[in-house]
Amino acid sequence: MKSLQTLPRWADLVLLPAVCLCVALLAAAVVVLLVGQDPVNVLSVLIQGAVGTPRGLSYTLYYATTFIFTGLSVALAFHAGLFNIGGEGQAIMGGLGTGLAALWLSALLPAWLMLPLMLISGALFGAAWAVVPAYLQAYRGSHIVITTIMFNFIASSVLVYLLVNHLRPAGSMSVDSVAFAASARLPAMHEALAWIGIQWPSSPLNVSIVLALLACLGVYLLLWRTRAGYRLRAVGSSPSAAEYAGINSKHQVIFAMSISGALAGMVGMNEIAGVNGKLLLEFVSGAGFTGIAVALMGRNHPVGIVMASLLFGALFQGGAEVAFEVPGFSRDMVVMLQGFIVLFSGAMTYVFAPLVAVGLSVGTHLLSAFSKPSSSGTHHG
Repeated sequence: MKSLQTLPRWADLVLLPAVCLCVALLAAAVVVLLVGQDPVNVLSVLIQGAVGTPRGLSYTLYYATTFIFTGLSVALAFHAGLFNIGGEGQAIMGGLGTGLAALWLSALLPAWLMLPLMLISGALFGAAWAVVPAYLQAYRGSHIVITTIMFNFIASSVLVYLLVNHLRPAGSMSVDSVAFAASARLPAMHEALAWIGIQWPSSPLNVSIVLALLACLGVYLLLWRTRAGYRLRAVGSSPSAAEYAGINSKHQVIFAMSISGALAGMVGMNEIAGVNGKLLLEFVSGAGFTGIAVALMGRNHPVGIVMASLLFGALFQGGAEVAFEVPGFSRDMVVMLQGFIVLFSGAMTYVFAPLVAVGLSVGTHLLSAFSKPSSSGTHHG
């Protein structure tokens, strides 16, 4: 029987997540039925709310943009053999870097210079926050899971302290900074589309989705088309074998976590530069932890992460519509649905993988048997 590692790449990226998703939806449908709701009605409202209108689709893509950044962050670290649980804190610190650059310089610099500077600042802040746990694991033996979890709480506390005591305008009761100058605002997607004559409803969706897709391409090229990516994956596969081949595993831990933190730090471009236009609390809102589920379901590949991000974006947007449109269906039930998908895309993957492998094997043999030309009807003489 084939294992998860021996599945064809296409099956690992597409077929296995699809099977897990179907089983998760079936399990969720049973629970929805048990609480007295119609699963077909709930699912139809969810799909209509997520992708049935241009505005709903825009919200889905907006949520997916953030999840792409955090999913890539988790996936890149995972390829180096590291389980980065700190995407939440790294995104918070990246947003802080993005916001500080805007607060200090947006009144002085034009947009063509300000926006790249905000992106670089956010990535550097996120990378710096991830490098400390990386150093502690590589050179002091501290486990990356424990340190990154602790750093999430520290990052949140740092942001609260700075907003409350230093960045909040005097006399304001709201815990957020002053609004950025116009040069620090990413164009909304409906504004960008209007430049080329396309009418689109207003929404939080902005051009940072292009940055997210470029990040996917960059991660793919780094991991599978460069020597640096090969060294990183070699350490993730077998640190001892990589060391024997002359690869410094400690350096790779630092390198992988710095890139991972930088990816999470780019969340600020979507949430702060693209939507809010100021630094505020709770702009990450659990996206760092959702990125773990996105990476798991996307099989730690950029293409899979985009697909998983779209799914979770649809769940967030469609779930809000379900909670509003379906009487008696609360937001907690939507969270339950998301939980089923996380469960079946993560922990249950290794249960379904052998079954998928057997099904593929049987299907391949049947296909080959039916495709062989029959020799029973041939005659000679």
